[in-house]
Amino acid sequence: SAAAERLTEDGLAAGPKREAHLSPDAAFASFVRNNDLCIVDVAAKALWRVTDDGGPEQLHGVLDWVYQEELYGRGDFQGHWWSPVGGRCAFLSLDEAPVREFTIVDHVPDGFLDEERAVRTEVTNYPKAGDPNPFVTLSIAHPAARRVVPVDLSRFPRDLLVVRVGWTPDGSTLLATVQDRIQTWAELCAVDPETGVATTWIREESPTWVNRPTPPRWLEDGTFLWLSERTGYQHVYRYRRGGELLGAVTAGEWQVRSIERVDEARGLLWFEGTRDGATGRHLYRVSLDGTGLVHLTPGVGTHATTLNADGSLLLDRFSAMDRATELRVLDGETGAVVREIAKADRGAAAKYAFSEKRRLTIPARDGYELDASVQLPPDWREGRRYPVFLPTYSGPDAPSVRDRWSHSSYHQFLAQQGFVVLQVNVRSASGRGQVHTGTCYRQLGVQELRDLEDAVDHVLQDFGGDPARVAIGGWSYGGFMAAYALTHSRKFALGLAGVGAHDSRLYDTIYTERYMRTPQENQAGYDRTSVIKAAGDLHGQLVLIHGTMDDNVHLQNTMQLLWELQAKGKQDVELMVYPRSRHGLDRRVRAHSNEFQWRRLQRLLGPPGGPR
Repeated sequence: SAAAERLTEDGLAAGPKREAHLSPDAAFASFVRNNDLCIVDVAAKALWRVTDDGGPEQLHGVLDWVYQEELYGRGDFQGHWWSPVGGRCAFLSLDEAPVREFTIVDHVPDGFLDEERAVRTEVTNYPKAGDPNPFVTLSIAHPAARRVVPVDLSRFPRDLLVVRVGWTPDGSTLLATVQDRIQTWAELCAVDPETGVATTWIREESPTWVNRPTPPRWLEDGTFLWLSERTGYQHVYRYRRGGELLGAVTAGEWQVRSIERVDEARGLLWFEGTRDGATGRHLYRVSLDGTGLVHLTPGVGTHATTLNADGSLLLDRFSAMDRATELRVLDGETGAVVREIAKADRGAAAKYAFSEKRRLTIPARDGYELDASVQLPPDWREGRRYPVFLPTYSGPDAPSVRDRWSHSSYHQFLAQQGFVVLQVNVRSASGRGQVHTGTCYRQLGVQELRDLEDAVDHVLQDFGGDPARVAIGGWSYGGFMAAYALTHSRKFALGLAGVGAHDSRLYDTIYTERYMRTPQENQAGYDRTSVIKAAGDLHGQLVLIHGTMDDNVHLQNTMQLLWELQAKGKQDVELMVYPRSRHGLDRRVRAHSNEFQWRRLQRLLGPPGGPR
C-alpha cells in the first residue's frame, strides 16, 4: 500500500541508521547503527541487536573503504544479505584494528574566512600495498531464534578476502566466494546455515590473478552456469549443485562477456562475446551442450540488442565508428535483417568541419595487433607535420577504443585546431581476455608504454605526426601512464597527468596486489613501475593535476613525485591542485581544468619541429 509503517521509535537518539534492507518475505528489516547489525521483527516491532561490539575498528554488516572500492562496487557499502526464503541474514564483520589510517585535509571548509579559519580533516582506514588488510569474518543471523552462526573459514589464511556473498535460490545454502590476499585463486564455497560448515564447490587458479567471479546463474533443474577464465579466456561452464562439472558451453580464443538469456526448455543460451572482435559488442546463441553457435549480429560495430519473448526476433541498436546509429529488427534464428526501423544521419557535422574517427590495427614491435583509432585535422594534407595528442587510460582490462558512433566534442575541437588525436587499446586493456590482460602482471606500465610508443610511431609514419610535438594525457590510471611516459620514454613533449598513482606502493592493497603482488614479494617490479623513483629521468613538460581531498588516489602521490622532481633539479614541471575536489573534480572547477589543460596543449601548435 501507499501507507508507511514505522518500525523503530528511537529516531537518531542511539545513532543514525544506514544500509536498511527488507527480507524478501517482508518479515524482517535490517540496518546498521554504530557499526552494529540490527534486525527488526516487522510484525512485533521487536528490535534485535545482532552484534554489540561495533565501533570505529569493528564493522558488522557494513563495508569499509577498501572493500566497497575494490570488491563490492564504489559507493556500495552493503555488508549483509538476506536469504531469498528462510529469513536468514548473512553478514560480514571487518576488524579494522590492523589497518593504518590516512588523513585528508579540507583547506577550504564551508564558511572559510568569515566563519571558519581552521582546516578540517577526514581520517579513513586505508591499507596501502603491503600493509595489513582488515581481517574479515562471515556469519549468519537467524532472527527467529535470535542465534548467530559463525562460518568456519579457519582452513583459509587469516588475511583472506571474502569477495562475494549470496544464496542458492531456495535459501537453503549460503554461497561465499573467497580469495587469497593477492588473488591468485578463488573458491566458491557452500555453507550450511545451521552449522557454518563451508565446503568448496569450485576452485579457480591463475598464473597471474583471478578476477572476482560472477555469481552462479541457476537453472530450474538445479544445475548452474559459471563464468571462468581458467583457459585465459572467459567462458561458460555448466555445473551440478555440489561442484560437479558437466562441461563447457563455450570455448575458444575469445571470451564471453555476459550471459544475456537462458531458455532452459529449448536448451539455448544467448550471450554477448568477442568472437568477432573485442572493440564492438555482439550477440550469439548456442545450445547448452555447446553445439550450434550462431552469430546473431554480423558485421563490425556495437550492437545493443533486445530479444522478444520467444527469441524469434531481436531489436538491434547498431552503430560503428564510421556509421551513425541504426535501429533494426533481426531474425532471431539467423541474424538476417528483417526490417530497418530508423537510421540516424550526421546532421550538421560537415558544417562544423567534422573529423571522422578511423578504425586502425597497429602492429606492435613484436607483431601484436593493437586496436586503435585516429582523428585527423579536417584540412589534413600529405607531407605536413601535425602535433599528436594521445588521451589514454590503459588500465587492466579497461579499453578506451570502442567501435561505436560516439564522438568527443573536445577531441573534435582538438582536431579542428590541428591535432592528430590517437587512441589505442594496449594489449592489457584490449578486452580480449585474461591471457592478454595478464601481460601487465607484476609490472604495471611497462608493457603498456611499449604499446603506446609503437602506436605513436605508427601515427608519425603514416599520418604526419610530428615526433617533436607528441602529447599524452589521462586521469587516474591514465594520469599515472602520462607521468610514466615522461619519465620512461623520450617520445613525448608534454604529459597531462591527472590524479595519478605515481608509485603503486601508495595505492590500496586489494587493487594493487592483484596485479603487482606485495612490495615485499616484488620490490623490483614496484621500482620498475614507479614514476617517483624515475623522477630524475623526466623528459618533456610534465603537468600534474590533483584534487586535494582525493580519498582514492591520495594527493600524497603527486606531492612525493613533486619532491623528487625538485630534488633532482627538474624545472619542466607544472602543478595545479584543486581544493574541495576528490578523485573526480568538483563540478565548479571542471571548466577551469579543461581550459588549463587546453592552454598547455596549445603550446604544441607552433611550427613543425618543436613547440613554440
